Order: sequence, then C-alpha cells, then structure tokens
Amino acid sequence: MINIGIPSKGRLRKDVLNIFKKKNLRLSSERGERDLIGNIKNKSNIKILYLHAREIIERLGDASLDIGFSGYDLLKESEFNTQNQINVIKKLNFGKANLVLAIPDIWIDVQTIADLEEIAFEFKDKKKSRLRVATKYPNLTREFLFSKGVTQFKLVESLGATEACPFINSAEIISDISSSGETLRANNLRILRDSIILKSQACIFTSKKNMKKKGLNTLLRLLSK
Repeated sequence: MINIGIPSKGRLRKDVLNIFKKKNLRLSSERGERDLIGNIKNKSNIKILYLHAREIIERLGDASLDIGFSGYDLLKESEFNTQNQINVIKKLNFGKANLVLAIPDIWIDVQTIADLEEIAFEFKDKKKSRLRVATKYPNLTREFLFSKGVTQFKLVESLGATEACPFINSAEIISDISSSGETLRANNLRILRDSIILKSQACIFTSKKNMKKKGLNTLLRLLSK
C-alpha cells in the first residue's frame, strides 16, 4: 500500500487536488470532503490521508507516509532527524510565501535587523526583559536571529493569529509566513527590510525509507511531471 498525505484544508489542499485532477487520478472518499481517508479510483494499492500540513512532514519523517504534499517552510522548521528522513522530489509552482520578521508600524526608527538588535539591548537594559518574538516557527526564527547577531530575545509560541500578538501585549514583534504582506499591513505591522528568514513553496516529498516500495517511483514520476 502506498500512503499519500494531502493537506486537509485551505488553498494548499485545493491546489494539490488539482494536480491529481490534471493527471486523471480520480480521488474519492466514503463520507465526502470531511473524510480523512480516501482512495484513487481503480488504484487499490493507494491510500489518501488528509492531514494537517505539519503532520504530513512528521509522518514522512517516521515513514508512515510514502508521499506527501506540504510546505518547504514546514520541512525546514522540523527537527534535523526528521529532515534527514525526507527527500524533496519537486518544488511546485504554488504555495509561495516568505517567513519574515514584522514589527509594529509605530516603531518608525526600526528598519533593519541591526536596528532590531539595538532595540533588543535597550529592552534588556531599561525594561530588564528580553524582546519577545511570537512565532509558529521557533527553530527557523532562533537560527536566523542568532546568525544576525541578535541574541537578546525570547520566543513566544503562537497558537493562533500571530499578527495579534503585539497588540495584546504577548509579544513585541512577530515572525510569520507571508505571501503578499497584505495581512501584516492590515494589522499595522511592517516587514523589516532584511528579514526574509526563508523563501517557501509547496513541494512533493517522499520518505527516504520507503523509496524502494513497489510502484512508488512510477507514481512520483506521474505526479511530478
């Protein structure tokens, strides 16, 4: 059995389903769109699992999925042991977005990472606290800030709308994924000039452990051409 992970909701799900449609692979589920398990008509050896995009990366890492569609950002955010178990087969022409640092518009003197470093030290000296950064991407954000010489910060886990964090006083700035920047601007946030942490897009991934599974490479060629 070949197990394929498809995002369970959102634009990414629609774009991935369109790939199957273009390849004349007819997906079906017993209970319709709400079903988490599906199949491909006339392909009894293939099972479709509709999962959260982050979950798809984890399941590819432990080899319970053979093929998965998810974001490059989620692969790079995962633990190194997980990343080492996954192959990127193809970067797709959708789901494009950047992971960036954004600050409140009212911080008019802060334009670059160097300015942010200065602010971080001011926080430590005057407020006796570290600059709080809200994010769903702690690994990538930490690595980026350290690489830029910013060390005086504290990461705050975001579970919902990260854009709201500076305005409910749970963080001063945010690190978030953004495709056009419109949502950030609508929430009175501004992207720092030199703060692109990662350029991301949707990808086709496979589990390295399962690459020799019968029929897998044939299916990959069909999905990725």
